[in-house]
Amino acid sequence: MSESDDQLAARLAAAAGDILLDLRRAGDLQGKALGQAGDTAANAMLCHELRAARPGDGLLSEEEKDHDARLSQSRVWIVDPLDGTREYGEGRSDWAVHVALAVDGVAAVGAVALPGLGVTLTSGAPLPLRPANTPPRMLVSRTRPAAEAVHVAEALGAELLPMGSAGAKAMAVVRGEADIYLHTGGQYEWDNCAPVAVAAAAGLHVSRADGSPLRYNNADTYLPDLLICRKELAADVLRLAAEYSPA
Repeated sequence: MSESDDQLAARLAAAAGDILLDLRRAGDLQGKALGQAGDTAANAMLCHELRAARPGDGLLSEEEKDHDARLSQSRVWIVDPLDGTREYGEGRSDWAVHVALAVDGVAAVGAVALPGLGVTLTSGAPLPLRPANTPPRMLVSRTRPAAEAVHVAEALGAELLPMGSAGAKAMAVVRGEADIYLHTGGQYEWDNCAPVAVAAAAGLHVSRADGSPLRYNNADTYLPDLLICRKELAADVLRLAAEYSPA
């Protein structure tokens, strides 16, 4: 029996994670050079395997030259071979590999490998949601927390939880370690397509920061903002985000 899209995404995300861990364990490279080598090696494998397994589908990867041909295709794989290059190069665990399939602009299939933690989360086998944290926990960048997120957290009485890559933050909500991931500093489609597919399959709220749907396979791959959170918190987070205005 041939692999399903979910199975393919999960297998390839995990395999890319193994490549990245092996490269880091070898100890030949450090820091930025390690990150660049990891990006290149993981991307080469992912793109080769996806083209071989799904030759009729489009492909968008952070590390590949983009082609307009994907815009006319219904099914497009969206890949980030190493989300959190800095964290990976620093020997941390809060980095990820993203493999997603967008169908008619919707994040339909996703796998997010967290190789530093030894887990891969997928839309095909969603985790049951754990009870909410009390008080709620809100994820922010460990280097540059967004003012909007800090405002929302203060209004909700939420604890701030600094973390590295976008995929690691999103999966922290899926895993129940946190409750809200609001990002307003700009991302690209490969930064969140796989995390959004996994989070939606787990029963979480996913949207733009104004509540509108997230759409993929656009000519302009920039996505200004993102909200992944528990559904019972979504209305309050969206309201508070809309009320925020810089001083």
